[in-house]
Amino acid sequence: MMKRMGFDWNLRRLMADHDMYQTTDLVPLLAEYGVHLSREQVFRLVTQPPQRLSMETLAALCGILGCSPADLITVREVRRQVAKPTASGEVDGPAVVPPARKVRVRRPEDV
Repeated sequence: MMKRMGFDWNLRRLMADHDMYQTTDLVPLLAEYGVHLSREQVFRLVTQPPQRLSMETLAALCGILGCSPADLITVREVRRQVAKPTASGEVDGPAVVPPARKVRVRRPEDV
């Protein structure tokens, strides 16, 4: 087995702990810390684990929510079994799932 590290993104839970249920609640609070993100960017930040996160944004979120980075991100070990070929050359084990791709959805008026 190959070890990989994963993480849980706890921003939505921490926001709920502070009675913030709308993603747009964060937009002006982040701006107070000098972090200017669009409503769409903040929505993605809240609803999806970020692939990249600037230190300024992380520090602002910690300041807004009164928490540490360890509260926002819970690191965990993810065990993933590597499929090994059998004597006949077939792969024995779980099917390999290709990684998710980024997709940009465009509205007809944006084209």
